[in-house]
Amino acid sequence: MSRPIFEVIALTAQDARAAQSGGADRLELVTDMAADGLTPGRAEFAAIRAAVDLPLRVMLRIRDGFAPGSLDELCALAGQLRAEGAEEFVFGFLDADGAVDLPAVQAVAQAVAGCRWTFHRAIDHSADRSAVRAAVADLPGLDTFLTSGAAAGVEAGRAVLAGELAKAGEPGYRQRILIGGGLREEHLGELLAEGFDAFHVGGAVRAAGWDTPVDPAKVAHWRALIGG
Repeated sequence: MSRPIFEVIALTAQDARAAQSGGADRLELVTDMAADGLTPGRAEFAAIRAAVDLPLRVMLRIRDGFAPGSLDELCALAGQLRAEGAEEFVFGFLDADGAVDLPAVQAVAQAVAGCRWTFHRAIDHSADRSAVRAAVADLPGLDTFLTSGAAAGVEAGRAVLAGELAKAGEPGYRQRILIGGGLREEHLGELLAEGFDAFHVGGAVRAAGWDTPVDPAKVAHWRALIGG
């Protein structure tokens, strides 16, 4: 089995350096965690890109919640970030009924054509996650679903995650499952034993919440638990 992927949320270049030194494989770049993570500015992305040599997945989200907001603004941001060197992204949108907002997802996927991207935890807040998977499964570049299996987090979503892993390779289930959202250390042993191979954390590698930077020792601790 290849080394499991360990992705860490970074808000700053300091976070990025700490995550890399602790053994992270990839970073998710966001700003404004009070809104659960929005798109960082072009200058912030450039500073992080200059600070580390890890793959960077950049959030494309301009408002709290899962409605897309202005698609023109989202696509313009994607273009600016690509011009700065961004090659990987994170996004996902729902409509007012909790169904995937497919026109919005398609528009942003087109704006990042040629790039790999993650459909984020909007899936955990959807009315029908299997319908979300079916709708977006064949969009170019989609290689990952970031999910905890339930809106309430990994503890509540364990059975759903296991069921989706069992369908790996089937239509709608070919993308990697990246587990994040309420992920705790005590979950890792069973998840690894079940065959999950990608994990995502943010606050868990900080000393005291989002107002404190990523702690490289905490990242290293998680890296050791995950393996590789």
